[in-house]
Amino acid sequence: MKPYAYLLLILLIFNCNNERVLQLPEIENAEITEVLDVSPAYIFYDEMQPDSTLFNRKNLIGTTNWLVNVDKRLTLRQAIPHIQYLQDKRRKASMHKNKNAKNYFTCNDTRIGNLGFLEFTDVNYNYKNKDAVDDENTIFMSVKNLSNITFSLAFDLNTELSKENIANVLTIVRKRYNNDTTLTLSISEDITFKDYITLKSTLATFKDRISNEEFFY
Repeated sequence: MKPYAYLLLILLIFNCNNERVLQLPEIENAEITEVLDVSPAYIFYDEMQPDSTLFNRKNLIGTTNWLVNVDKRLTLRQAIPHIQYLQDKRRKASMHKNKNAKNYFTCNDTRIGNLGFLEFTDVNYNYKNKDAVDDENTIFMSVKNLSNITFSLAFDLNTELSKENIANVLTIVRKRYNNDTTLTLSISEDITFKDYITLKSTLATFKDRISNEEFFY
């Protein structure tokens, strides 16, 4: 598929499927502001549906980059099953597979007044018990909401966090722990997709130390 012009993509997001409105999550200073050779999927907020979601994936082409447009009002409990489906579909694709194709969340970059993107191609979404992870180099960040974050360090040291001080704590972690230490997210399903993107954006500068395994409770 040919690259979308940004204006066309915006119109599709807000007008596809019988004039349905999809509200994108906001992001600041997105590292990725252009993705070429794309096809879209949409996860709408729709109160008329049993789980308040409407999943439209009919325009996806397996060999392209996928732009996944998720309404920011949805909770992770509503959105993650559909995102898991897309991840599995990408990984199981065999015919005409493009090994360089990626998956991205589409966001509204408030700094530039245009679209920004967060890649999530290699993220694994888990519902299994995080306690099954036995790795002395793993630190868990447990997120109940953006004002209730527990950062579990070695030696049973726990630090209460909020989104305002995450960056400061990550700086401490960088200095205190070796380069083999990874940060693993354990996130409440009750938070909104908007807050999830805020969290992921805040952690972007730490991405080289964040595990691709994410747990939900």
